[in-house]
Amino acid sequence: MSELADLTERLVSIPSHEDETAAGDAIEEWLRAETDADVERDAVGNVIAYRRTDGSDGSGPGTDPDAETVALVGHHDVVPPAERQTTGEGEYVVERRDGRIFGRGTADMKGAVAACLLAFRDATPPSGRELAVASFVGEETGGEGARHAIEEGFRPDHALVAEGSTNYSKPGVTDVVVAHKGRRASTLVAEGSSAHASEPEAGENAIYRACDAVDVVRGLDAPATTVFGEDVTGSVVVTEFHGGDTWNVIPDRCEVTIDERTVPGERADLARTEEVPGVEWVVEQDLPPMGCGDDAFADAALAAARGVHEARGLDRPEHVTKPHATDAGWLSEAGTECLVCGPSEPGEAHTETESVSIDVLERCREVYAALAEREW
Repeated sequence: MSELADLTERLVSIPSHEDETAAGDAIEEWLRAETDADVERDAVGNVIAYRRTDGSDGSGPGTDPDAETVALVGHHDVVPPAERQTTGEGEYVVERRDGRIFGRGTADMKGAVAACLLAFRDATPPSGRELAVASFVGEETGGEGARHAIEEGFRPDHALVAEGSTNYSKPGVTDVVVAHKGRRASTLVAEGSSAHASEPEAGENAIYRACDAVDVVRGLDAPATTVFGEDVTGSVVVTEFHGGDTWNVIPDRCEVTIDERTVPGERADLARTEEVPGVEWVVEQDLPPMGCGDDAFADAALAAARGVHEARGLDRPEHVTKPHATDAGWLSEAGTECLVCGPSEPGEAHTETESVSIDVLERCREVYAALAEREW
């Protein structure tokens, strides 16, 4: 039997799409039972643990002012399950077959959390390094857990975020992500004045103003940059358009939704839309992108991954980019050098057939432990 598979099943079986408390309890209990680390549970439910560089039980960050902190990071909240993924009593259905574990949260990302926990327990970090593991709440709803932890002082020097929920790796390979896009969701609000449609000159058509603003959006360049020789190109696109209440009235309000995928250091100049009279640009959500700026850290992670792959006779992993935002964006924005590396497989996360390969999880656990022990 696989300890990693067993722990994954235990975590996946605990509902955590509305309340992450029980899943956090299980992670905290495991850490206290299996390690001598200093374990913290903060006010929002994040679980964070530290191991001191001398191998003794820790007392939180900063026990050695000269030590660098390297964190393995995940999250234990999940998106709402499909009907087939729950029992009649609301528990999650978990099934192991054909070398995979099926259930809500297997791929995104309790399997990777289990891999982080075991690597944290088993790795022997070099002298001068403090090893941390963190499992956050609220990743799926905007990173509330990560933001709270950062506000409370969680600022590791380096972090490997174990997110594997999208197909950013080649088949059969666990690549290392050096950059990912962010997402800025915003709304253009066009205001006008209503009038009877038979006398359009008596009013100010908010839809026309919104259309003028949309023309500005269409003319903007998508944000783009380069990280470790990898081109990262974002996008900016109108996705919704709502205006008018009835067929015979000039509309006095129109709203336009914009989806923008940002890249490290670059965003589209959407503020230009406010040059159109009567138009206000309102940012609803801004999930930051991530770009690693530490060559040595990125190379060390790739070397660790390649060592694990070579020992297994697998193709060599590479540095790649990822199209979706993760908690690495919040950590990167706060000054932590981040990478993403997890069980990336096609079409698994957020689906009613979500699953993860046990072998891929074992590979990830080995990569995490190898990086935690590696000098750079």
